[in-house]
Amino acid sequence: MHIFYPVVAMVALTAVAIFRLGYLRFNGVRNRQVDPRFYRSYQGEGEPEAIAVVSRHVVNLFETPVLFYVGVIVAYLSGQTGVLITALAWIYVAARATHSFIHLTRNTVLWRFRVFIFSWIVLLSMWILIAIGLLRAT
Repeated sequence: MHIFYPVVAMVALTAVAIFRLGYLRFNGVRNRQVDPRFYRSYQGEGEPEAIAVVSRHVVNLFETPVLFYVGVIVAYLSGQTGVLITALAWIYVAARATHSFIHLTRNTVLWRFRVFIFSWIVLLSMWILIAIGLLRAT
C-alpha cells in the first residue's frame, strides 16, 4: 500500500494549486481585475498574467500526472510495488512539486523546463519498469 502515498502527495499538490487558483480568481473578480463574465466561456478580456500562470499550471497538473496515476494503479494491480517503483513515484512527486514551486514563484522557464524533463524521464523509467514486469508475468 506504500505505493499510494506518493499519489496522496500528488493529489495534495494539485489541491493546493486549485485552491490557490480559486482564491486568485475570486479576488480578481472582487477587485475588478477580471470581468466575471469571462468565466462563462473563457473568452474576452482574460485574466491578469499572475492568475493566468496559476490557471495554466492547474491544467498542467492534469496532463502528464495522469500517466503517473495510471502507472501507480497498474503497478499495484500487477504486484509491482517494490522499493524501486515506489522510489520512482516519490521522485516524480518531488520533481512535480519542484516544478510547481518554480512555476508559481519566479517562473524561470529554463529551470522549469529542466525539472519538467527530469520528471518526464522519471515517469518514463517507472513505466518502462512496469512494462518489463508485465512482460515477465506473461
